[in-house]
Amino acid sequence: MARLAHHVFFTLNDRSDEAISAMLDQCRHYLDNHDGLVGFSVGRRDRELAREVNQDFDVSLHCIFQDRAAHDAYQTAPRHLDFIEANKDHWAEVRVFDSKLD
Repeated sequence: MARLAHHVFFTLNDRSDEAISAMLDQCRHYLDNHDGLVGFSVGRRDRELAREVNQDFDVSLHCIFQDRAAHDAYQTAPRHLDFIEANKDHWAEVRVFDSKLD
């Protein structure tokens, strides 16, 4: 079975370093250690990398799932839904990129 990559890019309403750090903590608290998750990382945009192709965002989330079923279960998992509820008011924009990995 193909692994599935779930990449999420958050632009926050409050783009301060403190708000970004708080969002990173929320991601780690709610989104790591889900069943079927084989890779997890979060980070902040490196603003020194200002090439034309770089997109604007504040926090990136990268989850690799063992398969599509694990990803689908994650989408409705209580901790994932709690994360959305606790943080959605802080987001100006959310972009999601899901892909099958070869």
